[in-house]
Amino acid sequence: MSDRRPASGPEERRLSTREAADLLGVKPETVYAYVSRGQLSSRRTEGGRGSTFDATEVETLARRNRRDGGGSSPVPGELSVRTRITLIEDNRFYLRGVDATELAARYSYEEIAEWLWTGELRRGVTFTAPPALAAAARRAVAALPPHAGPADRLRTAAIAAAAADPLRFDLSAQAVLGTARVLIPTLVAALSSGGHGQPDDGPLARRLWTALTARRPDDASVHAVDTALALLVDHDLAASTLAVRVAASARAHPYAAVSAGLGAMEGPLHGAASGLAHRLLLDVLQRGGAAPVIADELRAGRRIPGLGHRLYTAEDPRAHALFRLLEEVPGAAPALAAARDVVETTARHTALHANVDLALAVLTVSAEMPPTAGETLFAVARTAGWIAHVLEEYGERPLRMRPSGQYTGPRPPQEIPAATGVVGEGGRKSPSSNSG
Repeated sequence: MSDRRPASGPEERRLSTREAADLLGVKPETVYAYVSRGQLSSRRTEGGRGSTFDATEVETLARRNRRDGGGSSPVPGELSVRTRITLIEDNRFYLRGVDATELAARYSYEEIAEWLWTGELRRGVTFTAPPALAAAARRAVAALPPHAGPADRLRTAAIAAAAADPLRFDLSAQAVLGTARVLIPTLVAALSSGGHGQPDDGPLARRLWTALTARRPDDASVHAVDTALALLVDHDLAASTLAVRVAASARAHPYAAVSAGLGAMEGPLHGAASGLAHRLLLDVLQRGGAAPVIADELRAGRRIPGLGHRLYTAEDPRAHALFRLLEEVPGAAPALAAARDVVETTARHTALHANVDLALAVLTVSAEMPPTAGETLFAVARTAGWIAHVLEEYGERPLRMRPSGQYTGPRPPQEIPAATGVVGEGGRKSPSSNSG
């Protein structure tokens, strides 16, 4: 039977709840879950004893579920992607089955990154940018206006590095690993001028510290930066990671896939949260307490940054690990106290726990870094995870990240609309204009 309706005529085909469930291969209650998430529309039957569903919508959703692996998403209507990298379960966070907070306490960011990519955990791994690549990235970033943000600088550095690499289209595992090992330090190198006191070798965390603050580095603070990078290396399918996998599904080269992730991170709901938490803590420190600051935020209709996480019902384990480490960092006590004040003040009315953005803000405030430093740390750290997802996605069927659109516009055939408007200078005449 054809799905197409005539331009005028009887109402579209409707299915009962049982018919929709049978077509989708789910239980009737799951059909209503699809409705609640906006994947299907429903209409009450006469008498109000049930609902009917548009047959075309149901058939489109059924085709999408079959293509995405049988509708295996744990939440109806959400895209589900099989991965062996990260598991978040019972308020715990695992990388390839290993507790991520314990891993970050024992190994450096670079060691963990290498392990994510190869399955081999080797001590003493460091990433160094080739001088020519670092110089090319610095020149490109130097051309940006002063107000350019972290995502602008890092994305520009990634593009410059790609342009300088004629082998970027080699998608073999060894080539991608080679790219990863030079791309991450190149991103870090692009954040500094490369002058005195800003080396391009040594521990990556120390290089980042030098790029982000004028304060002299101490071992405890640099260790905190390294641990933060390790804790942020991956976190399931965040928006930026999904963007990376979509690009990799289309077989974009690793530099382009990372650029896609950086682009998604620039959204205010993903990458900017740590900067908002940084400014919040500065305000709390300046005003001597969290209560007036929280009151002003709520009065303005804003959410309190650094609190709550959709994947955890308790405190974000990454925040817990970083808070404990920051207790050993010289000068971090005031920012730590301010963060605890924020959590305790908001807890009077709602059960929100600290997330990693608040812990990251404690680190950046105590280190006298700019508000954007947390976003920079996040992006550099996550690049390793993105590469792990790139490697995983290259092993999947190409272009599998191609969902079906659920068309909700006017049903065809529609008449061709009449053109309107004025012909611009040098433009083409409107078909409706008088040619004389």
